[in-house]
Amino acid sequence: MLDYLLTDDQKMIRDLCRQITDEKIRPVSAKYDETQEFPWDVVKVMAESDICGLYIDQQYGGMGGGIMELVIATEEFSKGCGGIALAFAATALGTLPIMLFGNEDQKKKYLPDIASGKKIAAFGITEPAAGSDASAMQTTAVLKGDHYVLNGMKHFITNGGDAETYVVIAMTDKTKGARGASAFILEKGMKGFEFGKKEDKLGIRASSTRELIFTDCKVPKENLLAKEGMGFIVTMKTFDKSRPGIGAQAVGIAQGSLDAAIEYSRQRHQFGKSISSFQGIQFMLADMATQIESARALVYGVARMIDSGAKDYSKYSAMCKLCASEMAMKVTTDAVQIFGGYGYIKEYPVEKYMRDAKITQIYEGTSQIQKNVIGLALIKEALKK
Repeated sequence: MLDYLLTDDQKMIRDLCRQITDEKIRPVSAKYDETQEFPWDVVKVMAESDICGLYIDQQYGGMGGGIMELVIATEEFSKGCGGIALAFAATALGTLPIMLFGNEDQKKKYLPDIASGKKIAAFGITEPAAGSDASAMQTTAVLKGDHYVLNGMKHFITNGGDAETYVVIAMTDKTKGARGASAFILEKGMKGFEFGKKEDKLGIRASSTRELIFTDCKVPKENLLAKEGMGFIVTMKTFDKSRPGIGAQAVGIAQGSLDAAIEYSRQRHQFGKSISSFQGIQFMLADMATQIESARALVYGVARMIDSGAKDYSKYSAMCKLCASEMAMKVTTDAVQIFGGYGYIKEYPVEKYMRDAKITQIYEGTSQIQKNVIGLALIKEALKK
């Protein structure tokens, strides 16, 4: 239905990503879910197909697209596997801060390798005591001569250990609270930068989630993003742009589960006929499809709003992530229900879709945080009237 929102080039991107999903992602989805290996073979295909730089400016080796192109690709990849899709989507999360706040030297140094698929990226803000309350972070960065020295750790970092480029938030002045945080570009292999345990997760198991550990890690002064004290601005502006990508991931996961449920309902026979002929099943499928299409429309709308150059889209970005992630959890749960007992068995795909969907309600801000963002924005808007 929403094809009319896409340009011819965007339709070509969608079709290419759909082909990659059908030929390269679906056949290995269960394997990577079981082994928890990072899907380098699929990343290589994405790189060879010029997908990795979709949202990066052409002057840095990208395709010159925007958030809409990021959303289209993420949705299609997520139909096959939410975890494998994160190799692409989480790299965008680690790349956006450099695109938004990097100086020309930083952009020239880091963006071309990401655009070509030679390197992937990650974003590090979460800590054991600083999840939704990011102001409670303990990682510090102290300027000593021409280097900052970082000490502390991050955890639950998507692409952790496999990424080559990291944007990390650390406190340069704890006395200033949120205004004392700064953003830095780190590289894998820097002395004092190591990786902790790889998490054994419920879902998105093809995606690496690790601790980042900093022990007197020296980061060149020129790797400071923007200015000291702008770490939280970097973070919030990044999340405002990246949250439609999580919404797209949720939409893709939900669509994949609906497609599987429809196919199964046509094949499964009870009482002498396919269960797709039962009104109860038809009503469930109708509700699932309507919820997916509604969330997709909101995600696409916000992506286009961002790409149009709108100045204030934080509320809508939060809305699309909230709507899509809550929808994905419900739709994937209903898909398991349609499969009945088989839906609870790993031989069938829908239990994985349900497991993968859950994280979309949690990372890059929980559903409750999104409601905070939306609610505060509504109150501020009312005060201006």
